[in-house]
Amino acid sequence: MQFSEIIGQEETKQMLLRAVQTNHLAHALLFDGPEGSANLALALAMAQYVNCEDKQPQDACGRCASCIKIQKLVHPDLHMVFPVANLAKGKNSEAYLTDWRKFLIDQPYRTLPNWLETMGADNKQGNISAEEARNILQKLSLKAYEGAYKIMLIWLPELMNITSANALLKVLEEPPAQTLFLLVTNQPDKLLITILSRTQRVAVRAFTDEEVATYLRQQLNLDETTARRLAYLADGNLAEALQLSRNDTASTDQHTWFAEWMRTCYRQDLISLIKQADQFDGFSKEKQKGLLEYSIRLYRDLFLWQQGAAELLRLPDNEMAFVKNFSKILTINHIERIVHDLNEATYHLERNARAKMIMLDMSLTFSRLIRV
Repeated sequence: MQFSEIIGQEETKQMLLRAVQTNHLAHALLFDGPEGSANLALALAMAQYVNCEDKQPQDACGRCASCIKIQKLVHPDLHMVFPVANLAKGKNSEAYLTDWRKFLIDQPYRTLPNWLETMGADNKQGNISAEEARNILQKLSLKAYEGAYKIMLIWLPELMNITSANALLKVLEEPPAQTLFLLVTNQPDKLLITILSRTQRVAVRAFTDEEVATYLRQQLNLDETTARRLAYLADGNLAEALQLSRNDTASTDQHTWFAEWMRTCYRQDLISLIKQADQFDGFSKEKQKGLLEYSIRLYRDLFLWQQGAAELLRLPDNEMAFVKNFSKILTINHIERIVHDLNEATYHLERNARAKMIMLDMSLTFSRLIRV
């Protein structure tokens, strides 16, 4: 990955280039950006640039042996750690490197659900285990083979358990010589404060609509109208825009399920609510979380509509219809309570509470609120 392959982000690219060229490169960089941003792409471009054998003022050369190996993610001094699920294949990144390379080389604007689906673990939650932490320490004890730097790229370090996070902290406090840590996060608030204090933050903004549309036109040959419409709906999330461009039905399916759930709550149809709770219980963990996140987003849009901020909404027709219809039924207090309960449900779901009971409890509460 070269900087030139990344749409926009010129201010961040220049900051990274200056750090290398002026010998002010910190030993640990934290690429902090929202899901679907260029944080992982920028980290990969940085990994290629620092070990490039013929650095150019604005980019890696893309031709030397080091560049070619990093582009294929096979450079012996590039070590990568990422969340995995507890499957028979293994519990650490090494067991999934072949899948990971293929996943990432295809395109670097990826999400955790994308990766878990690729692993065949979309009904599980990914994490970075204590065993992974031991592997990190072992890898960093070795000298660099070919490059100027040993590079440790960690994708989503917020998914480290406490043991692995403490192990990372220890090595960040006493980093081996000529080692560069590239941490790529979507949720820095979930990292240990002590880890944050030992890294230099690289703030990566979301893409603009124009940048997303440009990428879709250039990479997928979409027409101007389609590219702009998808960019508008994705709201700066390039991973989401790519998902939409593949005519994926996930968003439509989510709305269909959500709309039926809300209609059933409104009818106060207990038998149907129990059936829906059973159906929800049978979904994968990531699909359950995705439905709750979708519900939260739509209720927040409903809140904005009721506050007279319709110009901030980016909604397809089916979602706008829901917002307009339910704005006649729900008060601000109702919406705040519903969003609170949805967030609580997400919290308990992540801690392995029974999905059926979570959904049924919410449904009964929402039935009372909607019909008050």
